[in-house]
Amino acid sequence: MATALAPEIPIPGFSFDLCKRNEMLAKKGFTGPTPQKTGTTIVGIVYKDGVILGADTRATAGGIVADKNCRKIHYLSANMFCCGAGTAADTDKVTGMISSQLELHRLNTGRVPRVVTANKLLKQHLFRHQGHIGAALVLGGVDIDGAHLYSIHPHGSSDYHKFTTMGSGSLAAMAVFESRWKPDMTEEEGKLLVADAISAGVFNDLGSGNNIDMCVIRNTEVRGSTFDTRAADYIRPYNIANVKGTREGSYRYKRGTTAILDKTVRPIIIETESVRKIQTESMDTSS
Repeated sequence: MATALAPEIPIPGFSFDLCKRNEMLAKKGFTGPTPQKTGTTIVGIVYKDGVILGADTRATAGGIVADKNCRKIHYLSANMFCCGAGTAADTDKVTGMISSQLELHRLNTGRVPRVVTANKLLKQHLFRHQGHIGAALVLGGVDIDGAHLYSIHPHGSSDYHKFTTMGSGSLAAMAVFESRWKPDMTEEEGKLLVADAISAGVFNDLGSGNNIDMCVIRNTEVRGSTFDTRAADYIRPYNIANVKGTREGSYRYKRGTTAILDKTVRPIIIETESVRKIQTESMDTSS
């Protein structure tokens, strides 16, 4: 029984109490908001000395570009980052929540959290909500066991990769990876490959665009609960894929350049206060 000192704790998760109401309204012709199609290109590779993550910066709401410089590479801990595709609010809140749990885990155990721990926390949270959280993630980081790269789907499944892509521009980016990725790539080769993969998504997918962000996580020695923060380099932006063009000519033309075929002048009638007065008449109540 809820009291002022002990209020009732709400049930965690989503509430579907209004589903029957929405179905009834739909039968009467009232349509609710429909899901908006979003677009993103996020990628990740394992190279010789660590992991490189990349993402574009365009956030869309259907056919509208909502943000041209959206941050899609999220901080989890000093040794791991996570790219997010899907609903921007979901990816931001999920990664922020898991980041706080990883920090509490580090303080409690006195050790640098492993990448597989973050993968387990993320996939369990997404599976618990059965795909209602629109977050498709690419998790990358280094720990005592080396470099690791995971792809996590919105319904809670995950895969372990050496290179992976997600988002609406993933097919174009994957074509670049499958043709050019190789084991033990140098850091500069990996950066160029990730930038080219994101560019392929930008120029072949309308939902992806604008700048290219990149995060390089180098595999340094991990000691206890400390990790060299200089080993992770977040480059924002790494490259501007869509550079706005400059106007080369003048579009102002002299009067008379185009012939006038017809001309009509209509006077503007300005209503005065006396014109706007309404004539009132008494209502006829005779039967």
